[in-house]
Amino acid sequence: MTRLRPTFALLSLVTLLGCKPGIGDDEVGDSATGDGPTTGGPTDDGTSSNSGTADTTATTTADTTATDATATDTTATDTTATGDGDGDTSCAGYFPPDAIWCQDVTDAPTTADSATVIAWLDDAGWGNNNTFQIDFSIEVLEADAATPRRMFEATGDFYSPDCDWVEMPVPDGGALEGEPGYECITDGDCHLIVVERDENRLYEMWRANIVGDQFFGGCLAVWDMTMVYPDDGRGEGCTSADAAGFPIAPLLFDADEVAAGSIDHAIRFILPNDHIRHFIYTHPATHSTNPTSGPAEAPTYGAHLRLRADYPIDSLPSAGAQVVARAMQKYGMFMADGGQIALTARSDRFTTAKWDGLLAPQDLVALTPGDFEVIEHGPGIDWETVECSRTPLGTPP
Repeated sequence: MTRLRPTFALLSLVTLLGCKPGIGDDEVGDSATGDGPTTGGPTDDGTSSNSGTADTTATTTADTTATDATATDTTATDTTATGDGDGDTSCAGYFPPDAIWCQDVTDAPTTADSATVIAWLDDAGWGNNNTFQIDFSIEVLEADAATPRRMFEATGDFYSPDCDWVEMPVPDGGALEGEPGYECITDGDCHLIVVERDENRLYEMWRANIVGDQFFGGCLAVWDMTMVYPDDGRGEGCTSADAAGFPIAPLLFDADEVAAGSIDHAIRFILPNDHIRHFIYTHPATHSTNPTSGPAEAPTYGAHLRLRADYPIDSLPSAGAQVVARAMQKYGMFMADGGQIALTARSDRFTTAKWDGLLAPQDLVALTPGDFEVIEHGPGIDWETVECSRTPLGTPP
């Protein structure tokens, strides 16, 4: 069955601004060929592209973020709000410490098919000519109660009921992923990520575009940072600003963490669409996409990979690379999106430490899929069998 995007959204970026449709990773990438469709629009199968650059040597491409999908509504577990973002009393500075992104999985059991999946991926490769590369283009902006709020016009990249439609804080002097400011010039994923600590909300938008007084937005996912979300996240079958339905910010590592010598959370990684098991996802993911075409041996959306304990971390070429690798041994990495550049770090535009001299885009290229194993998180779920039935925050007219 072909799953199509919902068509209720007002207008697409193509119609409003004359932009070309969302491009797949077969059109953009660092010496890579990809697998996603090359056209966008309200009836397309779900494509997007990251356009950010990895320290001037890598361009990311992420090919999907959502389509209509569904499930029973879920209620997140309410916990005590934690902290101020310094990472000391919270998960990555965003969620309570019990959030799944910050669980030590050093001794967690592997899946029964871990060896099979890893062997298949080792043969298929990471994408990007099988180069385990880092992209440094996603921004995370800080806001508070005084930050101006702006309502956006939903585009064809907004899906109901997966996405939220509320005013979004837009800090002065901020920027989208891979862009110098708030205008989506390069037609990439153009994520707009804002953490608002006064209200304990994390706002993450896919395909944002602010041109003067006009604010056009794709899927917005608003996360309550006082909650430990259940296995089905914001809703079974529902997407977010990331294809798997994850929050993005808690899975990004940044220069300040690496400079301090410790990343205390799991890491986001992506694969080409034909390296992702078709339509199947595994918790804590809540969503898959139409362009996936991998066989039963391929990793699922939500696959949780852990670097083997016997990997010789001291052999990596920089102290920064060794910090990242140790996090992969303790917390692992979650399969979150489709594209070519495997790892996603935060841009250093708004951090104190800088990537230059700390970590380079290819400092982890020695890592192969065979150096990992797959952690058990329950059975795979067929995306075609569920429907996103969550109650969104607000609904576009």
